[in-house]
Amino acid sequence: MSSWVIVTGYDNFGRTAERGFTVQGVKSRQRRKAEAFRPGDTALYYVTGVKAFAGAVTIQSESWEDHELIWTSKPGEDYPWRFEIAPRIVLTDEADWIPAISLIDQVEYCQKWPREHWTLAFQGNVHSWSDTDAAVVLDALAATADTATGKVLRSA
Repeated sequence: MSSWVIVTGYDNFGRTAERGFTVQGVKSRQRRKAEAFRPGDTALYYVTGVKAFAGAVTIQSESWEDHELIWTSKPGEDYPWRFEIAPRIVLTDEADWIPAISLIDQVEYCQKWPREHWTLAFQGNVHSWSDTDAAVVLDALAATADTATGKVLRSA
């Protein structure tokens, strides 16, 4: 099993939410990473702008190519590498999201950059993380889910 971070904007996270966290797409230049996704892998959501973790899903399928316009960024980008997902722990209320700054000292991946430039760790659409780093975020999501003010989607 592998762990991934999907870096997404607020609107694109909402588009995934509108689909019940059943499908996700990544940008065209992420083809190789998408081809490495396997059922059972974990994907964490880092939402840009608010700089917070909003949830985690389990990847349910290998990726395929589809150009139906769902997620958007620059003109012509249609996030063609799609894969099925299922909610693991998703905090649907922005007020419950976990500020990434609160976790970066515990996440080895973020140590590659000077602390004052920690957001560089979240440049790009997809990042491979160690399971240890992913566990830091998963633990924080689980702890927050227990006291969340908004709806929480969880796997059975």
